[in-house]
Amino acid sequence: MKFKKLLVGVVALGAAIMATACSSSSNNEGTTGKDGYTPKQLNVQFVPSVQANKMEARAKPLEALLKKQLGIPVHVTVSTDYNGLVEAMNSKKVDVGFMPPDAYVLAHKKKIADVLLQAQRYGYDEPSGKMNHTLMNKYRSGIYVKKGSGIKSWKDLKGKKIGVMDPTSSSGYVFPIVELNKKGLNVLKDCKIVQIKGADQAIISVENGDIDAAFTFADARPIAAQDEPKVMKDVVPIYFTKWIPNDTISVRHDLSPKFRKKLSKAFKKIAKSKQGKKIIESIYQHYGYVDAKDSDFDIIRNYQKELNSIQK
Repeated sequence: MKFKKLLVGVVALGAAIMATACSSSSNNEGTTGKDGYTPKQLNVQFVPSVQANKMEARAKPLEALLKKQLGIPVHVTVSTDYNGLVEAMNSKKVDVGFMPPDAYVLAHKKKIADVLLQAQRYGYDEPSGKMNHTLMNKYRSGIYVKKGSGIKSWKDLKGKKIGVMDPTSSSGYVFPIVELNKKGLNVLKDCKIVQIKGADQAIISVENGDIDAAFTFADARPIAAQDEPKVMKDVVPIYFTKWIPNDTISVRHDLSPKFRKKLSKAFKKIAKSKQGKKIIESIYQHYGYVDAKDSDFDIIRNYQKELNSIQK
């Protein structure tokens, strides 16, 4: 993606946020007291990590489980992208957003959202891609190429076609671009960037030869293997970034402390139930939730600053 296009996207997001900030109207019902906002119905939104229609089908069953825990109606929707989720929370149309670290940091800086919980995932043994069943609050980004392509290290990526995720994605954009720049490769200038929706599609694109390499979370291959089993052998990692904080469950900035506590308890309880565990695993491969604080994401802020300097 060219910097000019990225700049236009950022400006558009900023304009949308400012526009919605000027409006006090809300599509949500609830009460606002001295301690904050308490919803009478809860709006929860996800961002697709796979095709949007698949994501919505997987996420919808969460409505009934949350309603049972909270005692109020719950509506689950899927946004088109991270920017859409941030805008929806800013305009008070969404109360709870499942946000990756970079989107959360952006939303928190603008006083749109606060982190409530952090997801836990099972780790993967590198480079085999086999799940090791150790619950972790962090993960890494990997650079994946096709075996036999001649690309053996990051040094071989110059001039190659690379599949990346949304510019707010830590693993699919920010971390690998920043780290490779430190090593001497400016991906934005020295490579051909192709934006792809979904880490699974990026891995399959490597398998099909549509791109030379993909930046995705480690390890996206088992998900892609559900549609194309060959990727587990044909697609291999050549680089892993430093550790990245896991995804967040973030809430709108004005949500009352009392309701936050109730919501946190509900998500933790759902994650421990048989049905709930199956649902959250199918959505984002989450296996549990733990308390989180804003300072846990300082590393994201540092990488964002470095990315901004690269783009100048």
